[in-house]
Amino acid sequence: MAITSANGIDAAPRKQTLNSNYVDFTSSATEGWAQQYLPDLMEQEAEVYGKRTIAGFLAQVGAEEPSASDRVIWSEQGRLHLAYTATYNDNNTDYTIVNDVDGNAVGANHGIRVGDMVIMSVAGATAKGYVSAIDPDDDDTDQIRVIAYGAANMTTALGSTATTAGAVRILVIGSEFEKGTDGRSAANAPKFKSHSNKHIIMKDFYEVSGSDAAQVGWVEISGEEGQSGYLWYLKAAGDTRARFSDYLEMTMLEAEKAVDGAGAIGGTDQSINDGTEGLFAAIETRGHQSSGVTGVNAATDLAEFDQILATFDQNGAIEENMLFVDRGTSLAIDDMLASMNSYGAGGTSYGVFDNQEDMALNLGFSGFRRGSYDFYKSDFRYLNDKGTRGALNDTVSNIRGVVIPAGVSSVYDEQLGKNLKRPFLHVRYRQSETESRKYKTWVTGSVGAMTSGKDVMEVHYLSERCLVVQGANNFMLLN
Repeated sequence: MAITSANGIDAAPRKQTLNSNYVDFTSSATEGWAQQYLPDLMEQEAEVYGKRTIAGFLAQVGAEEPSASDRVIWSEQGRLHLAYTATYNDNNTDYTIVNDVDGNAVGANHGIRVGDMVIMSVAGATAKGYVSAIDPDDDDTDQIRVIAYGAANMTTALGSTATTAGAVRILVIGSEFEKGTDGRSAANAPKFKSHSNKHIIMKDFYEVSGSDAAQVGWVEISGEEGQSGYLWYLKAAGDTRARFSDYLEMTMLEAEKAVDGAGAIGGTDQSINDGTEGLFAAIETRGHQSSGVTGVNAATDLAEFDQILATFDQNGAIEENMLFVDRGTSLAIDDMLASMNSYGAGGTSYGVFDNQEDMALNLGFSGFRRGSYDFYKSDFRYLNDKGTRGALNDTVSNIRGVVIPAGVSSVYDEQLGKNLKRPFLHVRYRQSETESRKYKTWVTGSVGAMTSGKDVMEVHYLSERCLVVQGANNFMLLN
């Protein structure tokens, strides 16, 4: 027995609890309809905790798309240019490739070839050289031989620091070949990284006994959209639905994949719950984290943001970014920007803040520009509310905010077989031609629905979804 949306409800000619005339006023699809036609429907409870729900964050920064498979797989482009860290081997010319610039082990899978012109650098010097051989000693293909342009050898050009383990950075800048020589003997294949995430199933339900069926409320409508008759609703079911909607969002933020040997997949209870990758886990694994220059609070001075800018310069360099932060960090950013005002020490100027003498003083900022980057700041209720992350005790590594790039990224979708423009952040939910598991709601029991012998009415909620974080190297957590 499925409950239809507001656009599909049909009033019953008499008071009957049918699936066709159930109206859920906590559903976003029904809320506007209720406000338009039934503004005085229910008595309102005192909102002593304000707006209790935290849902809406993902709707602001991402999108939702259907998916027909258990797992979502996508590919992200690698860096275009070749840059590596290397360690000195011998002969003042031979070096062993260790990692790429992102810290991934490369070894023999590097892309440097004979004929490449390279820049080599250490802490105190930079020199240019020519790659004359790969595997010069015929014992290991992760070794290269570089002859110097400006000195007898690279050790002379760079100094003794070049012989320190792991101290050399190598960047390919081009190539040089003699007249009449053969072309390249090997090609570099495009580099890409493949990522995946799996859907998880989330459930909840609300139950009311048959004896308490008086909680069912009735609404009589007449002439609205050509309908007349009765609709019914469950006032107390609203909290369950609102809480479940929050859980959908909180799970997409907080979930993590179980690691090998973890109790979630290999414990004594033999559980098979292996989790999914949420936003915070994706950034911790593939993105960046900043704990602030002072180590006390993130993003409290321009030096902190200069470090953030330098990190973004090394990655996608997305110029527009959203800052979702907790209250302490939000105020710290306001104070930081206010201190940039030349009148900040002796008073508050009106022009800079767009304030006037006869208006309330506005000391808050919604955004600012630093270098070529724009940051738009917004309070993140999830990090403040004492019913959510605002209640955590961790004062050292707790998350104080997240920087999310605005716009879209181009990725190769392995299911569709082509490049697509997609938001950096979006939710995938299971859907086929016959079944949508984005947000299912149905009623069972013996009250109204009469689908079982239980003397109860149960309202069930289910969703199957996962989060896709594309280009996590453009995201940053503020710890």
